[in-house]
This record gives sequence, C-alpha cells and structure tokens, in this order.
Amino acid sequence: MSKTRGSLHSAAVLVSALVFWELAARLAGSAFFPPPTEIAQTAGENWFSGPASALFLSDLVFDDLLTSFGRILAGWFLAIVLGVALGVLLGRSRTALDYFGPLMAFMRAVPAPVLIPVFLVLLGIGPQMQITVIVFGVVWPILLNTIDGARSVDQVKIDTARSFGITRGQWIFGVVLPAATPKIFAGLRVSLSLTLVLMVVSELVGSTDGIGYRLMYDQRQFDLPAMWTGIVLLGILGYVLNSLLLAVERRVLSWQPSQASPAEAGGKNR
Repeated sequence: MSKTRGSLHSAAVLVSALVFWELAARLAGSAFFPPPTEIAQTAGENWFSGPASALFLSDLVFDDLLTSFGRILAGWFLAIVLGVALGVLLGRSRTALDYFGPLMAFMRAVPAPVLIPVFLVLLGIGPQMQITVIVFGVVWPILLNTIDGARSVDQVKIDTARSFGITRGQWIFGVVLPAATPKIFAGLRVSLSLTLVLMVVSELVGSTDGIGYRLMYDQRQFDLPAMWTGIVLLGILGYVLNSLLLAVERRVLSWQPSQASPAEAGGKNR
C-alpha cells in the first residue's frame, strides 16, 4: 500500500507540473517555451511517423536516438570495467596510491569537454572520439568509489580468507568485490548522469548524428518545439536509466539489511 500511495503521489506531482507548464506557456505566449501538448505533437510527428515495418519509428529514432543510446552504453560499460579493475588494484595495494594518487588528482581535475579538441586530433571525427570523452569523464566516480570500497574490507573477512588459504581469484571475486559493491553502485549512480551530459556535449562538436547533434541542428533552424522534444527526451532517458540501475542495485544488494523491507528485516531479527 505504501508503494501504491507513493506512486500515486509521484503521478499527481507530475500531472500538476505538466498542467502548470501548459497553462504558463499558453499565457506567456512565448515561442521559446512551447506548451507540453505542442512538444508531444512534434515528438509524435518526428519519432512515430515511420512505416509499419519499422514499428512506425521514423529515421530520426534510428539515426539519432539509437546512435546516442549505443554511445551511452559503450562509454559507460567501458568506464565500469576500467574503473572497477583499476579501483580494486589500487585499493588493495599498500603503495600504489602513493605513486598514482597525484596523477589521478590532476587528471580528475581536467574537465572532459576541454579535451574534445585533443581527442578530435588524436581520434578524428567519429564514435571513437565521443566514447573516449564519455569514458574519461565518467570513470572517476567509479574508480574512486571502488578504491574506497576495496580498502574498507572488514579485517575479520581478511583473516578468515587467509586462514582458508583461498586463491587470489577467490579473494577478489568472493571477498573484495562483494564488500566494495555498495560503494561501486554509489559511483555508478553518479557516473550515469555524467554519461548523459558528456554524450550530448561530445555530439555538439564534430558529429553528424545523435541527440546532441539534433538539438544543435533544431536550434540553428529555429525549430524550437523540435529542440524541446530532444530536451524532454533526455530527461525521460535519464529517468528510465536511473530507474533500471536502482532496480539492479536493489536486486544485487538484496543481502544488505538496508535493502530489505521492514517486514523482512523484522523477521530476520527474530
């Protein structure tokens, strides 16, 4: 019942915000802030005007939306693999951070968008440049949280693992990673929002497709309703991806007391 009430409250807030937006936009009469109904109509014309064989999806969906989604997934998963692997390595080493800590602090302070011209020269125009920008910008929350999680393994677990004489692989995948998983997911939540931002920024420069390119194109053509459809699409995409990540996190961390429902927690305490 509490989940149902929460969902109803969220829906009521969303509907109220849309109604307020609709009324405010129509009263203002500004071409720069179209009402939601006009944005929805433009989205339907741009995205769902394709043939039945393509599920009524237009070319813009395949050329821009799916292209950007592929870059998001590729850049984010590469950052996860790189950040978790290096984070475990640096977190469990006694001296690695003494050598690489200053270099990491310097590189983390460099904004990824500033390096777009450098990546353009090195990699040229194409998905390699855009994915590289995403990886460079989003790897740091994952890396730092993994390091923190890997360094916080309970001493009892360390002593138990030593007494059983487990292999290095069993130690990493059976002890270190499970202990660091809550911190890793905290980094994933931060990095996911950064991934959307850097995807758009990387597509604004030297790109001929993608949501970021389409936003810039619509702005230059003064097609403001179409531009707003891209902005709303980014919000919906971010919400859906974050909801999926939270669902995966609850599933993976179901063994934690904080993830259990009150009834389950009470049953375990009894």
